[in-house]
Amino acid sequence: MKFVLALLLVPFLVFSQENYPQDVFQSPLAIPLDISGSFAELRSNHFHSGLDFKTSGVEGLPVFATGDGYVSRIKISPFGYGKAIYITHPNGYTSVYGHLQKANGAIQELIKKKQYQEQSFEVEMYLYPTELPVKKGDIIAFSGNTGGSGAPHLHFEFRDTKSEQIINPMHFGFKKMIKDERKPIIQGIVVYPLDSTTVNNAQKPINISFNKQTDGTYLCSKVKANGRIAFGINAYDYCTNAYNKNGLYKVKAYLNGVLQYQYGFDTFAFDESRYVNNFIDYERYHDMGQRIQKLFELTSYPLSIVAGNTKDGTLKILPNANYSYRVELYDFHQNKIELIIPIEYGVQVPTIKKTIQKTPYFVKAKTESIFEKGNVTVYVPENAFYANFYMNFEVNKDIATLHDDSVPVHKNITLTFNDVSGLTEEQLGKTYIATLEGYKLDFNKTTRKGNSFSTKIKTLGKYKLAQDSIPPRIYNVNFVEGKTLKDQKTISVSVADLHSDIANYSAYLNGKWILMEYDYKTKRLTHNLEDAIYVEGRNDFKISVTDSLQNSATFESYFFK
Repeated sequence: MKFVLALLLVPFLVFSQENYPQDVFQSPLAIPLDISGSFAELRSNHFHSGLDFKTSGVEGLPVFATGDGYVSRIKISPFGYGKAIYITHPNGYTSVYGHLQKANGAIQELIKKKQYQEQSFEVEMYLYPTELPVKKGDIIAFSGNTGGSGAPHLHFEFRDTKSEQIINPMHFGFKKMIKDERKPIIQGIVVYPLDSTTVNNAQKPINISFNKQTDGTYLCSKVKANGRIAFGINAYDYCTNAYNKNGLYKVKAYLNGVLQYQYGFDTFAFDESRYVNNFIDYERYHDMGQRIQKLFELTSYPLSIVAGNTKDGTLKILPNANYSYRVELYDFHQNKIELIIPIEYGVQVPTIKKTIQKTPYFVKAKTESIFEKGNVTVYVPENAFYANFYMNFEVNKDIATLHDDSVPVHKNITLTFNDVSGLTEEQLGKTYIATLEGYKLDFNKTTRKGNSFSTKIKTLGKYKLAQDSIPPRIYNVNFVEGKTLKDQKTISVSVADLHSDIANYSAYLNGKWILMEYDYKTKRLTHNLEDAIYVEGRNDFKISVTDSLQNSATFESYFFK
């Protein structure tokens, strides 16, 4: 079935790449495009879904509609893309613009109107084609640093409008707008002994050394093995600058000239993105911080990036044979490097031995499981993990240890503390399940049923029951009570909660609800006085903040304007 699927997919992908429009779309910025993040770049728990364009370290640059179309969706959130605009184009594609400072013109007016109607900073709108049409080159917004952005930049995407598959923007003529003369860079190569194989006297994955040759290729030291092995690479690419390490575009691996495995970052679906944790050697990433891209798959998984393979990338090393393994690494501009790894058969005594710590809790990745110990139950759905493993499961009073986060979780696991006793009703009402890291408690959304508490988790580690009866803190107000604000354009406060998250907040001037934008990175709530809710003279300001356990705090003050 996998072979048939591959035959269907490969021609389709080639056909699609050749037929993406090349001269229809323009740049979304008026400055030279400088990339700080590439398409499908390896990120924490996801592949990057677009291109990140640097904005010279500033906010407020004009952002242009890359083509004719209409604003089909607007989403305003403190997280993720922050303030984002989606434009649907008549040729079947949608462009996405994220981390915006604010929208422009009629788009901004509609956003503000919706926020005041719903009395919420967070809003989401889906629009008809006639509501907000745009022309290529229209200023739709201004660049910013909202949501999960770590620095000012524009996040930019293309999607197939019908399927919502994300497509590499380079396919839409952006290759011509972006200069790249640098070849990819290889940092490390890892060989994996599979089954009971020994490689270079090791039963565990080991690094192999390599040197650059006069012809520009890289020659690795010889690998001696018997049985089944595989390889992984640690590599990156510089594109428009020498500061940002970007991802590769395409990798191909051959054994004696025969293609064994390949992947290319052309397109993928959002619900595939977490498979990045199976695409890389997650345990090595956890232990060493290295994202080794595996050139093999031990079990097939539904990731578009690797879907065209007819082989699994593993190699069987037999007696009386020599092998040459070649890896080709490309960026989108077809800058390329090659690695040559000589392999020969050899029976060795392992000096580095593989050990497996067995426990009573064996997790079968493809099977649903329920584990119980003490007053704790763990429900594991099928396909929650990528491989079978022995899980360390311990319960000590109110702390449950579920292995550690060296094993990636793909689907939600349900953790339940049953029949919690010894707490008053008031304490039970303030109880939640926290992630325990050292002495730090991180809140998890918790469901209570009687005296039992459950949460859904996607990270293994330590969890404990905790209570939060402390209200949020409101502080660092940017005006002095009773003072007259002349040139000041905003009023703002900082909010924080010791244990659980800020769940909601409401602010008022003279009894009227006002919009306050929340920046979770700075914990700052800000109201723009240009909204003209204030009155001449005295203005009474009030804000109430509630956390996830319904603890609330209120701050009141006044100023003159």
